[in-house]
Amino acid sequence: MMNSNFRRMLIATTSLVALSGCGANDIASPGTGGNVTINNNTTNVTPAPTPTPTPTPTPTVALVTPATGCPTISDPAGLTDSGTITGPTGQYRVCTLPARITRSSTLPRLNGVLYQMASRVDVGTDQGATTTGTTNVVLTIEPGVILYGGTGASWLAVNRGNSLQAVGTATQPIIFTSRDNVLGLNTDSSSGQWGGVVLMGRAQVTDCAAAAATPGTVACERQTEGAIDPAVYGGANNTESSGRMSFVQIRYSGFILSSNVELQSLTTEGTGSGTVLNNIMSFNSSDDGAEFFGGRVNFRYYVSVGAEDDNLDTDTGVKANFQYVLVAQRAGSEARGTDAIIEADSDNAVDTDLPRQNVIVSNFTFFHRVNNTSDLSAMLLRGGTDYTLLNGFLVAPAPSPSCLRISRAATADTTASLGVNATGRAVAGATSGNDELGAPIFRSVQMQCGTTPFLGANGVTNTQVETLFGAGANGNSATYTPSFTNTFVNGPTESAVTAFNPSNLHAASGIPSLTGGLGGQPAFFDAVTYAGAVRNASDTWYTQWTCNSSTLNLGTNVGLCTSIPTF
Repeated sequence: MMNSNFRRMLIATTSLVALSGCGANDIASPGTGGNVTINNNTTNVTPAPTPTPTPTPTPTVALVTPATGCPTISDPAGLTDSGTITGPTGQYRVCTLPARITRSSTLPRLNGVLYQMASRVDVGTDQGATTTGTTNVVLTIEPGVILYGGTGASWLAVNRGNSLQAVGTATQPIIFTSRDNVLGLNTDSSSGQWGGVVLMGRAQVTDCAAAAATPGTVACERQTEGAIDPAVYGGANNTESSGRMSFVQIRYSGFILSSNVELQSLTTEGTGSGTVLNNIMSFNSSDDGAEFFGGRVNFRYYVSVGAEDDNLDTDTGVKANFQYVLVAQRAGSEARGTDAIIEADSDNAVDTDLPRQNVIVSNFTFFHRVNNTSDLSAMLLRGGTDYTLLNGFLVAPAPSPSCLRISRAATADTTASLGVNATGRAVAGATSGNDELGAPIFRSVQMQCGTTPFLGANGVTNTQVETLFGAGANGNSATYTPSFTNTFVNGPTESAVTAFNPSNLHAASGIPSLTGGLGGQPAFFDAVTYAGAVRNASDTWYTQWTCNSSTLNLGTNVGLCTSIPTF
């Protein structure tokens, strides 16, 4: 079999031959062998009638030509001109980022320029758990910029006390991807070709690396999964900002960095509530679509397609709010280890650590398309997590083992009789100061399941899980039949579901009441009158900035995920 380097060289050489006949302003027209001149005899010829309407010629696409050089940035190391790279969309100047960015810098969008991460790229240096004040180094990425991992071990590490400002637009999203994507070598099942994007902050985490450290304090720090060199996060500043990511695609991530541990498309680690996350798409991560370790997370408009582990993974005491979440697993990817859509936990051995994880998800549409033998369910709650699911649809028919699995009595609160606290929240055995908010809550959640919708584990029975879900009450159902249009847009059945208003909830409030009050936290959730991620045909938040694949067609956007856009 042809090795990968030779295959890439052959494709690049072929593309260069095709380009050699075109100048900087030429338009390559497939299917023609050059200019052809036809001299018509106009003598005694009856003019042919003009067709009605006049046919519109098939538009041709101009191939990108490389910029003459790399832009200048503020960092003293600057960008390295690494020559050019050629793929199906043209030829580009490759501008390689320094291994560590030590001064605030901007990556501008320039025609014919791609930015390369040759290995791990650090934004700033770790400022420690206790340092406060002005952010040290800010990396700003302009709309329409494309960055790719030059090797599998390439990843972007935004260290504590530093910031990433990756703010695209609906028509010009920022794209993080792989070298093979640029070369046009990828298919809809390619994955794991580079690391991913990691934001590290100084908010509270649990499961401390130091055994003697108290969870949720500045002494409680953790090391980024898979990182060989230090990439540390954790502290006690829950309001700090690690920057903003908006209108961003992260493709083909999840390379194994060390000891069979992979990064995911997006990882937040101890980031504070000042961090802004919205309109982010993960495509074909070989690990999770996104994982959130501790801290405070507020995230709107998340699309995860083709992840080969979990899609929404929350850990180590995170307090997180998510609204408008669309997930589609890739059928057949269980052969590569695909697990659940939701996996929520801390290390089970320390599931009494404080802060306790609390996650609220509202307005979701999930398509579980695999027979996962690890998590055994489309949604797995364990490790003592507090979790609330509102206004959503889960399509998980056979061969999916189950829709909902709850593991450990600390998660299901089966160790004490259920009661209702003053805020209307179901609680069990809550003790002042233990950050325990009670059993998982479900409101207006509709599920299409296989033969065993509910699974319990480690002290929790199937019947207890079914009781907690409460089918037939609060708008919940485990016998839902989908009626979506265009795969995921609400149809008549979905539109008939009465929504729960989440606007008075907040995961970090300490009292995510179902009856009122934000506990002094700022409002996050939009008041909604519908369930699901996409209300109707006029609700088009997922268009323009995303990409399409055989797994999920998201309509008019930048095009196929297997190709990079030229904007």
